[in-house]
Amino acid sequence: MEIHRTVDDLAAMPRVPRLNFFNSISGFKCPVLIGTIDERGHTNLAIFNSVVHVSSFPPMLGFMIRPLTVPRHTYHNIKSRGCFTINLVHEGILEQAHQTSADYPWRQSEFEACGLSPEYKNGFAAPFVGEAKVKMSLLLEEEHLIRANGNIFIIGRVQDMYTPEEALSESGQLNPEACDTLAVVGLDTYYRAEPVARLPYARAPRQT
Repeated sequence: MEIHRTVDDLAAMPRVPRLNFFNSISGFKCPVLIGTIDERGHTNLAIFNSVVHVSSFPPMLGFMIRPLTVPRHTYHNIKSRGCFTINLVHEGILEQAHQTSADYPWRQSEFEACGLSPEYKNGFAAPFVGEAKVKMSLLLEEEHLIRANGNIFIIGRVQDMYTPEEALSESGQLNPEACDTLAVVGLDTYYRAEPVARLPYARAPRQT
């Protein structure tokens, strides 16, 4: 049976079911940990599921930050220092990664609170997650206010990437399964990555 919801039905839904519904309707996404540091050297770590590809050359990724109606430590640190790291979540660190979504006090490091290790590489200011298998450093490139709801879209330019050698295919593609990378639906339901098929580049049939 098909369920039909109108815009009025959606508006009338209780807050939590509506939040869960819309966070899951876009399907599988990749959970990541974003590491930042403030001007006094206090580290911060938070889980996100909104990272998207922006550009391959120059290499850029983007992610969404909710409205600044309350302190957003990740946003303020990125604005202060102009840099951050993205670390893919794998099954071995899932519980610690999910715990970073808790509302920890300002200046308390989620690294320490959640049992993860800050790692500094190649002179980059922001911390990586030492236990992550795929990690990258980024500089703040742009930010865009979504006027419809107050969200902020952050775009970062990738500086350095660290990946397991065995996770790269001959074509250069990263194999998420080889990195134990997870997928997430909504805010709290995680899945293992499993390939179904790799299809050839699609071309339209030639007209005769």
